[in-house]
Parts: sequence; structure tokens; C-alpha cells
Amino acid sequence: MGKIEIKHIALLLLVVAFSSCNSKKTDPGYTYFPDMAYSRAYETYSENTNFADNKTLREPVEGTIPRGYTPFPYEKTEEDMARAGKELVNPYEPTAEILERGALIYQRNCKQCHGEKGDGQGHLYTSKRYPYPPASLINEKMVAKPQGEMFHQVTLGYGIMGAQGPILRPEDRWKVVLYVKNELQK
Repeated sequence: MGKIEIKHIALLLLVVAFSSCNSKKTDPGYTYFPDMAYSRAYETYSENTNFADNKTLREPVEGTIPRGYTPFPYEKTEEDMARAGKELVNPYEPTAEILERGALIYQRNCKQCHGEKGDGQGHLYTSKRYPYPPASLINEKMVAKPQGEMFHQVTLGYGIMGAQGPILRPEDRWKVVLYVKNELQK
């Protein structure tokens, strides 16, 4: 091979190398398996003729629960609240650490309505932003109430109080019940 042929081959390789580059950095180039790269999947809420109900989004299997979720086997009724009062037992002892956590949860989630002392004179009521008086947590009725009933009320709500179950973990609900029983109701 002569010098000219080597120069031609080098020039040809250089042209091929530079022509293979693309100025569009978003262009993925060639797709070798287009059926894998571009799925023919159905959109979640689109119609799907593969199923009798024509829905793509399927219902979960009956009886399944999300990971990390503990079902609460009581309904929002007076009967179930009384049953919860008899059946549910607080798994925590009123140690300083537990009561401290309960106080923190109370300050963040309960004080606005029930007040600093638990007397139902929270800021939302005293400032006239909320017209209905929240329940007093320190009256005789609440002092006599079992912890299981209080846990039921916090979990599912009671009267005008909304359910705190979706907001507070079960262990925090038990700790706030302990705080109310051991600190506010003294």
C-alpha cells in the first residue's frame, strides 16, 4: 500500500467517525427493538377491550391490604366504641419518654381545638374561627372513659371531630391517649 491509499483510508475513517455524531443530544439514534422501546401499554384510565368491564385499572384482590397498614376492626358507632373500650388495651406504659411524645403529638394535633389544658378552649374556638365548642378532655365523663374508647374516638373521629387515624400512626394515638389520661386529667 502506498502513502496515498493510507491517507484515503484514514480520511474515510475520519469522515465516517464524524458523520456518526449527531448534534441533537436528545435523539436516541437507532432503535433495534422498537416493540420493546415503545410499549403498546394501555393508559391507566383508558378503555381496555381485554376485560369484560372495559377498564384497564383493575380492582385489588378482595381482602388485600397495603403494606404497613393495620386494619382497624371497628366502625364509627357507639356500640363499636364501647366494644373498643372493653377490648383495646394500651400497649404503652406512661414513662417519661412516652408521655413526652404524647405531649408533642397533643401540641401539634389536638391543642388547637381542645386547648392547652384540654378544657375545650383551644385557639380555633376562642378566636371565634370555629363556632362549635370542642369537647373538654378533663370533665368527669372523659376521666371515666376507658383508653380503648378514647383511641377509637381519635382513630375514627367523634361528633364534629374528624378522624385522626389517617394522620397519626397507631402508636402515636396511644401515646396521646396516655398523655391525656396521665397529665391533663390529673
